[in-house]
Amino acid sequence: MLEAKRHGALVMVHAENGDVIEYLVQQALEAGHTDPIYHALTRPSLIEGEATGRAAKLTALAGSQLYVVHVTCQEAVQQITEARNHGIDIWGETCPQYLLLDQTYLEKPDFEGAKYVWSPPLRPKKHQDVLWNALSSGQLQTLGSDHCSFNYRGQKELGLGDFSKIPNGGPVIEDRFSILYSEGVGKGRITINQFVDIVSTRSAKLFGLFPKKGTIAVGCDADIVIFDPHVTRTISAETHHMNVDYNPFEGIVLTGEPVSVLSRGEFVIQNKQFVGKAGTGQYLKRGTYKSGALSVVEKKAAGRNEGATHV
Repeated sequence: MLEAKRHGALVMVHAENGDVIEYLVQQALEAGHTDPIYHALTRPSLIEGEATGRAAKLTALAGSQLYVVHVTCQEAVQQITEARNHGIDIWGETCPQYLLLDQTYLEKPDFEGAKYVWSPPLRPKKHQDVLWNALSSGQLQTLGSDHCSFNYRGQKELGLGDFSKIPNGGPVIEDRFSILYSEGVGKGRITINQFVDIVSTRSAKLFGLFPKKGTIAVGCDADIVIFDPHVTRTISAETHHMNVDYNPFEGIVLTGEPVSVLSRGEFVIQNKQFVGKAGTGQYLKRGTYKSGALSVVEKKAAGRNEGATHV
């Protein structure tokens, strides 16, 4: 963290306690508990909260900066909120699976719960409201995907008889945008401006890409998503574009989806069809965290979700 402070790097932390998890996993296996649900039961939310708090305190001691990835639970949100209230430079991300799915999915019979094994694990449903409230209040600022797809057949099945051998990860990235809009804006949990800030502007600022990315203005990249807020669709592995044999959100109906996407003013997706050309991408060197650091005033505004965004 001291080195990151010196170079203007943003430290990203997966906040869990590996030593405790290893002990709990061994205990579960010795007791004959091998089903996918024990992946969640051996990684309780208290452990995530403990690790988040520890990382926040080390950040405070170093006077550095911290980004906590894929926050899942009340305990972690509390630690981030407390740290931010004390002026510690800490930011938090959650993911759509934690906003929409819960721990009971790991209890699905015939090993189907393995489809929902990722880390940190899905939590009991009560944590979902906490995460939504944190996005609304600005204590969590971004939405990632933690996308890491493994096929159910032949890959997730490696953990048959031992939950600790199930490959961790799930296919999430394609539905991230629509889930936040449908479940967030569509159900009145966040505003349309908050939606844009969460999926685009805030990340561009935190990761040294603003104002090239994250806003529509003269001199920017003209990367634009054309989004239909009224269309409905049912998520299904039969129609998604990800190269994986299942979708964890199978059967869920969403309102709103991207229709077209422009990159530097040229269509790469047009009417939901890929029309891009290989070789047109450009490498963008990211700036340091400090070069794009938010002013104290803007940080306070971000906490109240009053930052200017574009819709």
